[in-house]
Amino acid sequence: MTHPTVLILLGPPGAGKGTQARMLEEKFGLVQLSTGDLLRAAVAAGTKAGKAAKAVMEAGELVSDAIVLAILKDRLTEPDTAKGVILDGFPRTPGQAEALDALLAEQDLKISAAVSIEVDDAAMVERVSGRYTCGSCGEGYHDSFKQPVNAGTCDKCGSTEFKRRADDNAETVGARLTAYHAQTAPLIAYYETRGVLRTVDGMSAIETIAADLDAVVTQVSA
Repeated sequence: MTHPTVLILLGPPGAGKGTQARMLEEKFGLVQLSTGDLLRAAVAAGTKAGKAAKAVMEAGELVSDAIVLAILKDRLTEPDTAKGVILDGFPRTPGQAEALDALLAEQDLKISAAVSIEVDDAAMVERVSGRYTCGSCGEGYHDSFKQPVNAGTCDKCGSTEFKRRADDNAETVGARLTAYHAQTAPLIAYYETRGVLRTVDGMSAIETIAADLDAVVTQVSA
């Protein structure tokens, strides 16, 4: 009997975790579980853990690890997770990682792989800070990599309105990357010592990263 795959994706803002997670969902039948979505769903469903989370959030406080783990435990019992899950945004600290290991052990599960999407910080700053979108249809563009065919006019809908996210500037992106590395370095060490760390080159083309991740999932699911 094959056990469900439990995959953790580690990567900084802009590394493409969301895109890759969606592709893995489609190919392998895994379910992406992001902490924010889990909390919102549990609150909406009115579960015991959801009610506890709602009270904490309404008080303007951070939801405790214990509540997040209780919500995750509930979610792992639902039938759509039978093939496995991709955890996004949790754990964030070695303490959370230890608690997650204990929770999974209770369910006769374990981390299949923690995949670190490795990036070059300077290139990431250029990649993220150059992004902009059509204000009308949302088509994505980039200062260096994808300009409209006709300058100032969206290829898709013909609009001339474009917008940038306020936090997609070089200074903010640089600060986010620094914070990410500081926060994630201990996690990478944690999973490395447990023999489940894998790394992929996050500066490759989307299709190349997807192929690398496919190989990891195929290997750990065997």
